[in-house]
Amino acid sequence: MVNQLTADPAVVHLTGRRVAWSAALILFVIYSSLSVLRHHHMLTSGYDLGIFEQEVRSYAAGYWPTSLLKGPGYPLLGDHFSPIVATVAPFYIVFPRVETLLVAQAVLIALGVVPLMLWARRAVGLAAALVVGVGYGFSWGIAEAVKFDFHEIAFAVPLLAFSLSALGQGRLRSAVLWAVPLVLVKEDLGLTFAVIGVLVAWRGARAWGLAAVIVGVAATAVEMRFIIPLVNPDGVNAYTGQVRIAGAVDQLLGLPTNLSQLTTVVLILAPTAFLALRSPLVLVMVPTLFWRFLSDNSHYWGTSFHYSAVLMPIVFAAFVEGLVRLRGRRSPWLIGSAVVSVLLVASSPLLQLLQPSFWATSSRISTINEVLARIPDGATVAASNSLAPQLTSRAEVSLLGMTPLEISNPDYIVADSEQKRQYPIGAVMIRRILVEAERTGYTSVYDQDSLTLLRRR
Repeated sequence: MVNQLTADPAVVHLTGRRVAWSAALILFVIYSSLSVLRHHHMLTSGYDLGIFEQEVRSYAAGYWPTSLLKGPGYPLLGDHFSPIVATVAPFYIVFPRVETLLVAQAVLIALGVVPLMLWARRAVGLAAALVVGVGYGFSWGIAEAVKFDFHEIAFAVPLLAFSLSALGQGRLRSAVLWAVPLVLVKEDLGLTFAVIGVLVAWRGARAWGLAAVIVGVAATAVEMRFIIPLVNPDGVNAYTGQVRIAGAVDQLLGLPTNLSQLTTVVLILAPTAFLALRSPLVLVMVPTLFWRFLSDNSHYWGTSFHYSAVLMPIVFAAFVEGLVRLRGRRSPWLIGSAVVSVLLVASSPLLQLLQPSFWATSSRISTINEVLARIPDGATVAASNSLAPQLTSRAEVSLLGMTPLEISNPDYIVADSEQKRQYPIGAVMIRRILVEAERTGYTSVYDQDSLTLLRRR
């Protein structure tokens, strides 16, 4: 009787849904806790969290998205084409805080585990669903994205998970419909949509697949070649210059010996025990890896930052299809995947949540908050990178060292020269700017232990 109930499709479906949504809830709590606590520890930055809050704040006020941190009145659709970020604005209107963005990102990324686990539960079994949930949920690509501020690619993660899960189960129209919004997430993701279209056409829905290919390629071309340069203040796409023909050829020829790029590929596939290579779904990763590896910007090659988050739902969807295609025993692959996933967690930023000090507020953080509280709401402020996102919800914040003070003419200047992640200038240059500001019209409100607050006289 027990076996009959276990095999009942309705029971399997209900059990799978409970497990998948429970996993999503647990991951949401972990992701949101990590990102919000990091923000409270001053570990977020103006580049990029402050910029995105200014973008969402613009949408919430009914304006086209701009960011003072990028420059006076800088139009963000001329930087990256990501209008989907506007969907966060209604929540920001209710909760006008930077934490709203971090919580929204946690929701989006945690949601990606649901279709992957449901597919694994239906097609392979509960053990496979749990392995996929742990592998995806604690994958290094996801953890690095949660660690580093907020980014528009958070929207792509669940879209890819739902699309590829539908594609793997033969629901080809759903696969296309879930992937359509990718063209509104970021300009390069139109090519990812096009690859999904190729797979959809290859599996039988030729008209839908061809439409996806045309829309995807056209969207990327129009966004990169026309919309972004049209909106950009300099009339260019600032990022296409990072992939030049000569440089791309050099990168391509050097790929077999580029340790950073090879390590990234290995670490992407390792949590699936390399079984993802048995599924054509793994090809959906190609456009993202293509532009990253052919760029002359070495930050794109490795495993840091948020660049690999979109690859995690792809590789685990390929893993599930690889399990489905296995004719022999699946246990070795599931065990291998689980072991690698657990080993990689040992170096995960998620482990910060296990440190008691991470849940406490240090005296220095308390001091910084007290100093920042002296800046009135609505003031214009030039802030160093680590302090900018602490102020963007209630002040007009420019980035110290990005916009000259004679142009921004802020009411206040605040800087923490101790922080390591300074941008665009280092601690030495920050101190020089502060000294010059005091000489030319600002008076010191607070200056102690590398923390300085100046007010315009």
